[in-house]
Amino acid sequence: MRFATRTLLVQIATMVAVVAVCTAVFAWLGIQQLRSEADSSALNIARSVAEAPEVRELVAEYSADPGTPDAASLRGGTLERYASDVTARTEGLFVVITDDHGIRLAHPDPDRLGEVVSTSFADALAGREVVTWETGTLGESARAKVPVYPPGGGDPVGEVSVGFERASVFDDLPALLIGIGVAVVVAVGLGVAVALLMRRRLERLTLGLQPEELVALVQTQTAVLESADEGVVAIDDTGVVRVCTTPAETLLGVSGAVGRRLDELALPVAVASALAGSGAPNGMPIGERVVFIDVRPVRRGTRTLGRVAVLRDRTDVLALSDRLDSVRALGDALRVQRHENANRVHAAVGLLDAGRTAEARAFLADLVDRGSVDWAVPGLDLVGDAMLGSFLGAKGLSARERGVTLRVSEDTWLPSTVADVEDVVAVLGNLVDNAVSAAASGGEPREVEVAVLGDGADVVLTVADTGGGIADVDAAFAPRERTDDPAAVHGLGVGLPLSREFARRRGGDVWIVDAGGAGRGAVVAARLPGVLHVGTEEER
Repeated sequence: MRFATRTLLVQIATMVAVVAVCTAVFAWLGIQQLRSEADSSALNIARSVAEAPEVRELVAEYSADPGTPDAASLRGGTLERYASDVTARTEGLFVVITDDHGIRLAHPDPDRLGEVVSTSFADALAGREVVTWETGTLGESARAKVPVYPPGGGDPVGEVSVGFERASVFDDLPALLIGIGVAVVVAVGLGVAVALLMRRRLERLTLGLQPEELVALVQTQTAVLESADEGVVAIDDTGVVRVCTTPAETLLGVSGAVGRRLDELALPVAVASALAGSGAPNGMPIGERVVFIDVRPVRRGTRTLGRVAVLRDRTDVLALSDRLDSVRALGDALRVQRHENANRVHAAVGLLDAGRTAEARAFLADLVDRGSVDWAVPGLDLVGDAMLGSFLGAKGLSARERGVTLRVSEDTWLPSTVADVEDVVAVLGNLVDNAVSAAASGGEPREVEVAVLGDGADVVLTVADTGGGIADVDAAFAPRERTDDPAAVHGLGVGLPLSREFARRRGGDVWIVDAGGAGRGAVVAARLPGVLHVGTEEER
């Protein structure tokens, strides 16, 4: 049986039990009230009869006579007529008047006149009023007994007993019970209706799931969310955040997001738009991280419940990708160097085989002076690190394919070798690629100039281009959705933000020295601490 059905049955059973108890209590109180009203009426009537002057006078006369009153003389007498009139007016069962010996002086049954009453009259003769339910010659009744005093006062000389039949006392009981019954039916009906509405509301709120299913769902959700490295944000159809895991709060830079509206979290406009829209599947810089945001709608049947956003931190992946690109560029450069070196060695061998020794010596001497590969990057010899020089040479070849000339500035000074090549080539590669794209999209001349300066263990890189400059300096490092457009320039995508992330991880930075514009290109600089070897020449 479903939990909602069990709950409904328990609610109905509880309501019926409560109503039954209340009905029994009200019925008992009603019966007691009817009994009390009958006792009160009997007592008041008995008092009125006992206070009547003719009753007091005649009862005193009969009590003063030592003999027993004659039944025949009592029939149709004043006391009997008086008692009959009172009985008829009050619709009582009887009005009985006795003397001090309990002899009936008035009774509804004339044959009982002159006889002793069947119930005790001692309390009345003792001066006490008695209200009780007793069974006499006329059956069970609610009766009141009061003493009759002589006209001049003194001890009681008789009693007046007034009774109401049980059936007449409870004449109003059926109407009372009907009223209680109607109230019971209405109360139970309202209770059942409310229980049904609550059940329907509960199933609507829980999407028809039962509590045991909700418990299993919460356990599964907790296990899944806590074991996942990705951040998860669930937003209902009103824009309120219902789930926000710890990794998600870390990536978004917020806390206490659950229960708050998305527009109350003080998120950057681009991030809030991504969470409220279709996400950022190509990546978006958030702070110092590059985050991919996938947003999916959540539905149950035809009802839309909201949407769930999965946030994946891909900073390290992109960093590795950029470093892999750098290594690939170095590999390409080495392959070119090996190929050209092999060609030159073959040429020297050919000269030697032809006996042209002098020309072979001149050729090898020129090879020693210029190096094994002609990178066509002016000033490349100023870069003292072989790996960095090869990397810039490979970038020069790639830039030349796009019609851009890459050269090394005359201010370049690198007295030491690079210890951490990966970070240097990752940052420098991003800056050079952006600069080449900017120069390629600008007018003549299309040039990019790179300066590499050593400062102790730090290296400072500057890259200048002849492009159109950076129109919005503040937006250059702002979070934007990544683009794979090869024509993307400064700050479009994740190049500059990711380069800044690499630098800041080492305690350095990337910044714009000159935004350019009005016929001149931009200049971007970077400082990478602790990437150079520091020591004596022998140690290096």
